[in-house]
Amino acid sequence: MALDSKLKDLESMTIKRSEIGLVQGVPLVKDMADNWNVIWNFQARPDDLVICTYPKAGTTWIQEIVNLIQHGGDPEKSDQVPITTRMPFIELILPKPFPSDLKKAEAMPSPRTLKFHLPVQLMPPSFWEKNCKIIYVARNAKDNAVSYFHFHRMNQGMPEPGNWDQFLEDFLDSKVAWGSWFDHVRGWWEAKDRHPILYLFYEDMKEDPAREIQKVAHFLGTELSEAVLTRIVQHTMFENMKGNPMVNYSTIPSFVMDHTISPFMRKGTVGDWKNHFTVAQSEQLDEVYARELEGSGLTFRTNL
Repeated sequence: MALDSKLKDLESMTIKRSEIGLVQGVPLVKDMADNWNVIWNFQARPDDLVICTYPKAGTTWIQEIVNLIQHGGDPEKSDQVPITTRMPFIELILPKPFPSDLKKAEAMPSPRTLKFHLPVQLMPPSFWEKNCKIIYVARNAKDNAVSYFHFHRMNQGMPEPGNWDQFLEDFLDSKVAWGSWFDHVRGWWEAKDRHPILYLFYEDMKEDPAREIQKVAHFLGTELSEAVLTRIVQHTMFENMKGNPMVNYSTIPSFVMDHTISPFMRKGTVGDWKNHFTVAQSEQLDEVYARELEGSGLTFRTNL
């Protein structure tokens, strides 16, 4: 969860792992659920750009890509402050004394770029009313589940994940925060036919980042020269981002995110699920996938 770097001096603090609360049947971190009216009534502006993903589906990657496009590919201009400050995480509600990203967003000048993990049915209605542009990134369920598990392990503000077997059962039963991966990716896929939504796939971004970055630029009404495109591709390579304190969440206090347990930016690959799933677990997920996404037209790659 995002915090300002100025909270670094609170290292002696501890936080409790969150419980789950339900909003319209969707499990969310309890502080979000308890403050849902404030989130639901957030007021969008027509020139807001929204970045939305299921958690751990390439959120930070697409945020950095967008920010570089907005700054002409110049990392010195885009990376002046941590990404958590540049792009507020709207539904993030933290206990005091931590600052509210929602309040931060309200005070920001336009145009704003805002981050969400919400399923389509929980997006504040003002974003539909203002016809805001939305970029959505989807990642295959197997790699997404593995990455989300390790994120729970290192983020002390997230619910207790248990071991891998327990976490995967919760993931498949839609009991984890932000709910069903299947509903999430399908809901946003169907919404793209009704709203200005650019729907991207993590695997496509890994396969040909230059092609996908150009898609983003065109969606934003920008033309990138070859030199600028090459610069953005290089700057947003996983290893470069992993070493960049402005995007790797190392400015977050260690009592919240413990990178010694698992780094926030862990592997960034396609296919790491094979190191975690048993054959039976893989087959189980495949069965749920076939049932939940039947007729959607959605296809995900689990290998490159």
